[in-house]
Amino acid sequence: MKHLMSLAGLSVAGLMLVSCNTQVKEANYQVIPLPQEISVMEQAAPFILSDGTKIMYPEGNERMQKNAEFLASYIKDLTGKSLSVQAGTEGKGILLQLGGSSENPEGYQLKVTDANVVISGPTEAGVFYGIQTLRKSIPVVQGMDIALPAVEISDYPRFSYRGAHLDVSRHFFPVDSVKRFIDMLALHNINRFHWHISDDQGWRIEIKSRPELTEIGSKRTETVIGHNTGKYDGQPYGGFYTQEEAKEIVAYAADRHITVIPEIDMPGHMQAALTAYPELGCTGGPYEVWKIWGISDDVLCAGNDETLKFIDDVLGEIIEIFPSEYIHVGGDECPKVRWKTCPKCQARIKALGIKGDKKHSAEAYLQSFIITHAEKFLNDKGRQIIGWDEILEGGLAPNSTVMSWRGESGGIEAAKQHHDVIMSPNTYLYFDYYQSKDVENEPEAIGGYLPIERVYSYEPMPKSLTPEEQKYIKGVQANLWTEYIPTFSQVEYMELPRMAALAEVQWTMPAKKNYEDFLKRLPGLVDVYDVYKYNYATHVFDVNAVFTPNPQDGTLDVTLSTIDNCPIYYTLDGSEPTAASAQYTEPLKLKENCTFQAVAVRPTGNSRIVKEDIAFNKASMKPVTMLQPVNKQYEFNGAPTLVDGLKGNGNYKTGRWIAFYKNDMEAVIDLKEPTEIQSASISTCVEKGDWVFDARALSVAVSEDGQNFKEVASEKYPAMKQDDKNGVFNHTLTFSPVTARYVKVTALTEHSIPAWHGGKGNPAFLFVDEISLN
Repeated sequence: MKHLMSLAGLSVAGLMLVSCNTQVKEANYQVIPLPQEISVMEQAAPFILSDGTKIMYPEGNERMQKNAEFLASYIKDLTGKSLSVQAGTEGKGILLQLGGSSENPEGYQLKVTDANVVISGPTEAGVFYGIQTLRKSIPVVQGMDIALPAVEISDYPRFSYRGAHLDVSRHFFPVDSVKRFIDMLALHNINRFHWHISDDQGWRIEIKSRPELTEIGSKRTETVIGHNTGKYDGQPYGGFYTQEEAKEIVAYAADRHITVIPEIDMPGHMQAALTAYPELGCTGGPYEVWKIWGISDDVLCAGNDETLKFIDDVLGEIIEIFPSEYIHVGGDECPKVRWKTCPKCQARIKALGIKGDKKHSAEAYLQSFIITHAEKFLNDKGRQIIGWDEILEGGLAPNSTVMSWRGESGGIEAAKQHHDVIMSPNTYLYFDYYQSKDVENEPEAIGGYLPIERVYSYEPMPKSLTPEEQKYIKGVQANLWTEYIPTFSQVEYMELPRMAALAEVQWTMPAKKNYEDFLKRLPGLVDVYDVYKYNYATHVFDVNAVFTPNPQDGTLDVTLSTIDNCPIYYTLDGSEPTAASAQYTEPLKLKENCTFQAVAVRPTGNSRIVKEDIAFNKASMKPVTMLQPVNKQYEFNGAPTLVDGLKGNGNYKTGRWIAFYKNDMEAVIDLKEPTEIQSASISTCVEKGDWVFDARALSVAVSEDGQNFKEVASEKYPAMKQDDKNGVFNHTLTFSPVTARYVKVTALTEHSIPAWHGGKGNPAFLFVDEISLN
């Protein structure tokens, strides 16, 4: 992983006061997540937080005592001050109390006068969130008193379920690291920790009645290198939590008003369990704990009564460890290929009278049988199940809560059926995705592209639901899968500061949300990250470069900005920019090939360099019209992307590519005057596992009037084979020189995915970037 520079000291310094020869620094209540109501009393005197300040809590309330001790430790971390904690409610200082006017159990009031700081809430959890707001408002400074301006804050969360997920199956993290993750959640007002503790690559929780699960299932012989390259590291890998360690983590989270929701994924993602108990699989094995990433065809045998007993045994011990109302049963990515040929599974289908229909196969309905069995077991013990949106397939168990990850459609469908929903769409909330387009300078990730701005933009209430249906949207969660995240330092890097954007989606009302304002508040939270030495990503402090094709002027217009309006310097000749380079003062209008580079220069250190190779051709910055639609999901900036002089890399989600699905690409470029050309080229991006395939044909036609076209060249390409590589493909047609004003470039999509692929027979996506005419 690249070690990125620390940006401590970036936040705008609080007001510095001088009082009785003691320097005082002022607190700032504009924190993340932003409270719902902040009323600062402009003329009133502030409360001075000094070494002698006391923190008081109601006598006999252990949870409130714990809250008081947390506040004292936070203030010591930020300021070095050691505040005393005492029972009672008399005297000056910081008073924590139950009560107040909030109807939301996690709401609070924070009232500051010159005599007292009072944090009140209907529950200890509400008071804890008031403490987090106070904590984040205090500047990070040693050796100074803190002035807390007189204020009244009334605050409460938008959603009752505010979750973050961590996968410890693909890579295992020790107890101290899991506790550190929980501390990160507390800082961001997150109250649910979804702990993914079993999968094909490792079983991570002790089950005393099934000891082989950890004796055998927690260890894999080695791990694949990279994206299933076929090469392995040769290093045995393992790790699991004893039940006592898991209970310790549950208690640690509970002290911070966080509920741990365990996930035992079933009936798929069970290869580690099958390695320990091969008789639970359809083939009987032998199996091995998986060394690769992906989805195994080997799943629990749904026709075997021993499978049902196994589920009961495991869940019976899980509920003894985890007191959460919800137990997550996965239910996702369960291939049915073994069930189709398994005599026991087919006998079960027959015995249950299951029939396939237009909506689902008989085997899909069989999965619902397994999930319903798990649900009934848990319901009988006073618990509820939650599962990924695949549990909708084959009919949803009656009391299930659905976690919608494959976009929002599963959540919308579940809400319409009056099931509770947690929104967790991969398109906005998968923190294992890249957070920069510059993937060469990022730690390896699963793919995708999810910058902090996109996380912040997420609105969890689908407009397609009625107000009554929207009531079933109970919360929001971000997920971190760890196939490519071997260290906890990298967990921090992938989570932060995207978790700050998540916090505001979960807590703050949409009318209060504003991304530009969020960016102004973020440096104050980053100062807190620095106190705890979190390894956060710093992309948000880099130069933000926006490239806009300008067909009118024939230029690529470049607009630069930074989060804190610091000076920006740039070069166009390939040399590294420094404070001695040209300073950016107004948008640049580029007309020719160049290597553009820019850097933000700050007293705390320079940002990373933003670099783009810009290549002009005869199509560049010209008007472009699409005769067939661009796919809405991957439209990004639309047709101008094809002629903006910027090349996409091997990640099709960066916005440098646009997609076509269920139709072909037909782009007409207006060269604005008759122009001679003799070649045309396009680039495509291929990721076969995601149904993203190469073009099947390319053709070029020319016209004088934009209506009547004559083809000048064409070429067909074979269907992709299983061993064809993923990545960027370039296609060029050359022809005798021809003069024309309008040029139509047509690329045919793969209309039927080949039989060797899991999506066989379906149309594929075609991702296209730069059209070059020369």
